[in-house]
Amino acid sequence: MPAEPDGVPREPGGASAVPRPRRGRLRRWGRRLLIALPVLVVAATSSSLSYNAATAGRAREPAGLEFVQADGIRTRYLHWGTRGTPIVLVHGAAESADTWRSVAPLLAARHRVFALDLTGWGYSERRGPYDTAHQAAQLLGFLDALRLDRAALVGHSSGAGVIAAAALRAPGRAAGLVFVDGDALDTGAGAGADRLRLVLRDPFRTTLLRLAVRSDRVIRTIYGAQCGPSCPRLDRAGVDRWRRPLQVAGAERALWRMRGVIGLPAGRVAGLAGIAVPKAVVFGADDDVFSRSAPSETARRIGAPPPVIVPGARHLALISHPRQVADAITAPPY
Repeated sequence: MPAEPDGVPREPGGASAVPRPRRGRLRRWGRRLLIALPVLVVAATSSSLSYNAATAGRAREPAGLEFVQADGIRTRYLHWGTRGTPIVLVHGAAESADTWRSVAPLLAARHRVFALDLTGWGYSERRGPYDTAHQAAQLLGFLDALRLDRAALVGHSSGAGVIAAAALRAPGRAAGLVFVDGDALDTGAGAGADRLRLVLRDPFRTTLLRLAVRSDRVIRTIYGAQCGPSCPRLDRAGVDRWRRPLQVAGAERALWRMRGVIGLPAGRVAGLAGIAVPKAVVFGADDDVFSRSAPSETARRIGAPPPVIVPGARHLALISHPRQVADAITAPPY
């Protein structure tokens, strides 16, 4: 019996030589799959809805938090120190004011130090839009509320974009600018999250989010990857500091409404070079969120001295190497 180039034997006239019983089995399996797929979708949806209903309870805020109205947003903040010029610390995405707990006491030896929760994160009121411009307005409102006429502004990761936008909007309010593991650019670092939101719809995205947030292992793994071996291991209280802000009322809704692209265009960031205040750029030597050239390019762009590179530090240098980060922040005169 002749065989075609594809290796499949064929009857005279071109008919396939695959036995009819085999073709029948394939058709039966196809019909079974068509029946099974909707059943699986219904079962998965039902399980997801049941899990979401069982985990619908929201976490409460810890007792004793301090709040202030900043640009109309109920803003949670921390403070250290009683004298000296003010320093305001601004966290990055998925962080809170608590991220600065290792650095802030070191700064407080000579400065009054403040750290706020940006809207969308921590325990501040969730009020969109969750973009750089809105958070910069919140930061300026925070300076107004606490009567901080001029303060050194320090931003970690995407917080660098927030302090850049605030300084460009109100140059006279910044006594200095420090970028820590951040370039302030709208590089689209969150575009992947946007694509995920388009693909995943409720109830499945809520289920996956809650499974991740409720897992100690997931939180410790992400923390370890971003912080590195020099960071202290997260104990139960440490895990709760990262987890609880993602479980309070409004947190999930805010996450789904966030814009993926944060920061400012390079041309706008370069405008910081024209603001005559001390500036500094600090990066972990092993920060894999940014390219190796990002620290020096960022320093040149904003008119800062050569960057401070912290050996052995990753993206969370402020946790793994607080002394080196604090020294870099306080090196310029404010």
